[in-house]
Amino acid sequence: MSERKLFKGNEAVGEAAIRAGCRYFFGYPITPQNEIPEYMSRRLPEVGGCFLQAESEVAAINMVYGAAAAGARVMTSSSSPGISLKQEGISYIAGSLLSPLIVNMVRGGPGLGDIQPAQSDYFQATKGGGHGDYHLLTFAPASIQEMVDLIYISFETGEKYKMPVMILADGVLGQMMESVEFPEMKEPNDPHKSDFAITGAKGRPSRVVKAFDLDPDKMNKLNFEMEARWKEAEKNEVRVEEYMMDDAEFVLTAYGTSSRVCRSAVDKARAEGLKLGMIRPITVWPFPGDAFRRAADKVKGFLAVEMSLGQYIEDVKLAVDGKRPVYLHAVPGGLIPKRDEVLAQVRGILEGKGA
Repeated sequence: MSERKLFKGNEAVGEAAIRAGCRYFFGYPITPQNEIPEYMSRRLPEVGGCFLQAESEVAAINMVYGAAAAGARVMTSSSSPGISLKQEGISYIAGSLLSPLIVNMVRGGPGLGDIQPAQSDYFQATKGGGHGDYHLLTFAPASIQEMVDLIYISFETGEKYKMPVMILADGVLGQMMESVEFPEMKEPNDPHKSDFAITGAKGRPSRVVKAFDLDPDKMNKLNFEMEARWKEAEKNEVRVEEYMMDDAEFVLTAYGTSSRVCRSAVDKARAEGLKLGMIRPITVWPFPGDAFRRAADKVKGFLAVEMSLGQYIEDVKLAVDGKRPVYLHAVPGGLIPKRDEVLAQVRGILEGKGA
């Protein structure tokens, strides 16, 4: 590991990807993630890589598709409506069993929305935003250091399961600055040694990369192959933080920026004698359902805190499976939850005053 440096979140994303062996970036500007392509445009040529600002998000994701099919470590980044424009390409990439990195610095929505942070892209990220049966491995960091570490992990994990990976963050993590320690520089992978890259030159076995087949039996086989990879990821790649859960009587649950507020709320509640705990998914897909099922056997209830109008809470409810009540603290549109308001809602629930 290198020495610690003060980095803005978006710029740390770019440096982490390069250190993980990424040498290709294709994207299109949109706030609040513009510092990512800006940083990559300056930094990639220094390491022999290629930065290209495409004419649109649609063009960018298809360039990513081409580079991934050729065996390169490649990434793109955008924010909410830009990610929506990339969904058809992401579906093609998933169906081709390729594994680029996609970073979404979520803004308030729907529509064009605003440039403030939000978590309203949760459904899109975890349920497959495009057409067809597919999932993305989806990481939800809560700090810049964690975002850096997960980017390094993302390329390896995506290639292991042959599926695209998304970092689901927001404008807070993109724009804030924190002290970061970067992993050592990793050499780029050799595309010619991959077992998935397109080939065709004389002297090498021909390999074709495509996302479809007109033969339904072959498409049936592809879908079940993808499902088998999802199930392996569900068994092996779940990441979750359980904070102050040993003796917790009530649970706050959140991911990303909202979880930072919840951690502060737990600390304040503990200082006042209230036994709160927190469950924070680090992978929002695969979802860490086991942590919720264990907690549901001993706590009074859960409060899902999210910067959206009740998307994340659906997975919490599915995991709890009706064993305990699950309440919602929703702050949509680009606003951030407030610690004391979260605590006030918890007290109201515990005192029987409703949610």
